Amino acid sequence: MSEMKQRIDLAEHLRALTPARVGLGRNGVSVATRDLLDFQRCHAMARDAVHARLESASLARTLGAIAGGSILRLHSAAPDRATYLQRPDFGRRLDEAGRNLLAGRAQSGYDLALIVADGLSALAVERHVAPLLEELLPRLQDWKLAPICIVEQGRVAIGDEIGAALHAQIAVVLIGERPGLSSPDSLGIYITWNPRPGRTDAERNCISNIRAEGLSYAQAATQLAVILSAARRLQLTGVALNKEARLLQEG
Repeated sequence: MSEMKQRIDLAEHLRALTPARVGLGRNGVSVATRDLLDFQRCHAMARDAVHARLESASLARTLGAIAGGSILRLHSAAPDRATYLQRPDFGRRLDEAGRNLLAGRAQSGYDLALIVADGLSALAVERHVAPLLEELLPRLQDWKLAPICIVEQGRVAIGDEIGAALHAQIAVVLIGERPGLSSPDSLGIYITWNPRPGRTDAERNCISNIRAEGLSYAQAATQLAVILSAARRLQLTGVALNKEARLLQEG
């Protein structure tokens, strides 16, 4: 077998295993036109996902039908998408109207607050949150749930303020992840025990890459239910929960 044939076979084998750009064709010293156009298309899709606006009213109606309860629509302190992208700190806290709304809804005794935030891909939220909740909610029958919150221009840490305002033991943020060239619609989940402003990423657990080509809704819901059960039992999330789980397995 010639060396060229071996390289072609290897490239084809690798392409079957990953959506990454492996063994791209060339015309002279340039990338083949087909591959260049595909790169530009994927790059444009990623940019569109970052700048797209979440249709929160439509999503609220859909989630209300699934959850059978009230849906709260909130907004971060970032007034628009441009500010959100330039000032991440604004996306981590609510605007005044959102704080006032939660103050009127807060009560003690919620086990779990589910928060949906557009993050860096509204497309991911619009595609995946509803079917994910259809898988997840039946697994939460013994949990007292706060009203589901939908946040425009929100980042992960905004769940800390919302969870604290609702007096929830655990906050779960479903959020659009930063798009990649092969994944403009990847959804992530972040779980935080005893949410409050100032929590760090080390105090959260994460489930990522929820999409058609990644983690399925059933798999993500199962993983989340397991983490929530452990977090409630041990009153921990993040690095501390991972460490405790390893010690229990070793013991």
